[in-house]
Amino acid sequence: MAVIFGLAAALTYGAADFLGGLATRRTKVLSVVLLSQVAGSLVLAGLIPFFIEVDPTGRALVWGALAGVAGAGGVAIFYQGLAIGRMGVVAPITGVGAATIPIVFGLATGERPSAIALTGVILALVAVGLISKSSEATELELDAARPGRLAGWMESGIAHALASGVGFGVFFILLDRAGEDTGLWPLLGVRGGSMITIVVALIASRGWDRPPRSSAAMIVGSGILDVSANVLYLLAAQRGLLSIAAVLTSMYPAATLLLARIALKERFERIQVLGLVVAAVAVSAIALG
Repeated sequence: MAVIFGLAAALTYGAADFLGGLATRRTKVLSVVLLSQVAGSLVLAGLIPFFIEVDPTGRALVWGALAGVAGAGGVAIFYQGLAIGRMGVVAPITGVGAATIPIVFGLATGERPSAIALTGVILALVAVGLISKSSEATELELDAARPGRLAGWMESGIAHALASGVGFGVFFILLDRAGEDTGLWPLLGVRGGSMITIVVALIASRGWDRPPRSSAAMIVGSGILDVSANVLYLLAAQRGLLSIAAVLTSMYPAATLLLARIALKERFERIQVLGLVVAAVAVSAIALG
C-alpha cells in the first residue's frame, strides 16, 4: 500500500504544482499560496471524521507544524521558480533534492530496504536526475557558472528549484517523524504551521495581490490537490520506509512535466523520456521489494 499511496501522492503533487505555477504567473506568489492553503483547508474539514479515530498527541502536532513551515517555504519558492522559468526545467531539478535528502536521512537513521527495493530507490534517483536534464537546463547551468553570471540561476528559476527541493525534502522528513500511529493529526499541525508562515511572510513583505478571476479555479484546484497529496504521502510514510515513500513521492515532476507538455506544449527531450522509462522500472523494483 505504501507504493500505491506514494505514487498517488506524486501524481497529485505534480498536478497541484502545475496549477500553482500557472496561477503564480498572474498573481504574487504569497497570495497564491495563502489562498490555496485556505482552499485546502476545506479538504481537511471534510476529513474531520477520520481524525477522531486516533487521539491527538503533542508529537503529531509539533512535528506536523514544523513540517508545515518547511513545506510552506518550499511551495512559495517553488511556485515562484515555476512562474519565471520553464516547468520542464524547474520541477525536475526540485525533485532531485526532494528525493535525495530523505533517502540519505532514512539510511543514516537505520532504514534498510531490501536489495531489490534499494535498487529501485537508486534507479528512482537516476530517473529524477534524467528527467531534470535538458539542453536548456544544461545551458543555463553552464551560463550561470561563468564569472559574473550567477544571477542567471535566479533569473532562470534554477536557484528556486534547488532551494525548494531542500524545503520539500525536509518536509518529508519532518512529517515522517510524527510517527506511525498518529492518524491524520500531523496534517492539522502542517496546516497551522504553513498558514502562520505564509501570513507572517505576507505581512513582512506586503506581498498581497488580489488574483484575477481567471486564476481562481487554478488556485483552488492547487490547494485541494496539495492537501490531498499531503494525506497520501502521510499514509505512505506511515505504512512504509521513509526512503521508499519519499522517493516515490518525489517523482512528482513527471506529472508536472506531462501536464506542461500537454497544456503548454513544452517538448520532451530524449533524455527526459529515458528518465520516465527508468522511473517505471524503479517503481516496479520498489513494488517487488
